[in-house]
Amino acid sequence: MRMVDVADVTRNIKEMCIEANHFLAEDMDEAMRHALQEEKAPLGKQILCQLQDNLKIAGEDMIPICQDTGMAVIFMEIGQDVHFTGGSLEEAVNEGVRQGYVEGYLRKSVVGDPLIRENTKDNTPAVIHYEMVAGDSVKITVAPKGFGSENMSRVFMLKPADGIEGVKNAILTAVKDAGPNACPPMVVGVGIGGTFEKCALMAKKALTRPVNEHSEIPYVKELEEELLLKINDTGIGPGGLGGTTTALAVNINTYPTHIAGLPVAVNICCHVNRHAVRLL
Repeated sequence: MRMVDVADVTRNIKEMCIEANHFLAEDMDEAMRHALQEEKAPLGKQILCQLQDNLKIAGEDMIPICQDTGMAVIFMEIGQDVHFTGGSLEEAVNEGVRQGYVEGYLRKSVVGDPLIRENTKDNTPAVIHYEMVAGDSVKITVAPKGFGSENMSRVFMLKPADGIEGVKNAILTAVKDAGPNACPPMVVGVGIGGTFEKCALMAKKALTRPVNEHSEIPYVKELEEELLLKINDTGIGPGGLGGTTTALAVNINTYPTHIAGLPVAVNICCHVNRHAVRLL
């Protein structure tokens, strides 16, 4: 049994909230630079240049890469041989978010009740997903999610007879409906299978996978590559102003499902697809 003090969780999440909001992850930074080189449309290339300038200024002046610093989504992969000491894990996670957003001068965008809508003033509570895994380590992924792109997300409860073509059509429909509202070039996270809530969670987690890594399942890898080409053929382009770079990646996760269903979730993220990962 390995003991982990929840104070370490708080400290790391605080730092990760600030890091993710000021610097693109390495995979996203590389993808954005590659997009600038490959973009064919002059206006699209101009927009990508402006986005690169924005990222450079954000890093040099320590200001957020986007004014919407998001709702904090936290994935906790916890080894079954870990025991947390020093207090409540959930309280520790939220305290890390609170410190990160308050001390990091990040915009506080969370309201305590979805209808009364009074701001909590510290961006808590976070949305926390726990997963028990083998071993004695703790993997923390912090993924601040802005709502310009979040609002463009969709769940489709397809029929099994819709098959793979139905899945493709659902994903393309979500992207086309999102258009410029998702601040392209976007990353498209997809969950296929499971249940209503499982496919949505898979789509969210797919956004945290490095954009230069494909699914290990051969047909899913092919589907990711095909859909990326089709999405970029839509002409939506950087900033929604036209071009050949509408998406940087399509990341798909799958899970077994019921004989009567084919759930598909599409969770879109903007060009600042933020994620920071640490192991404790």
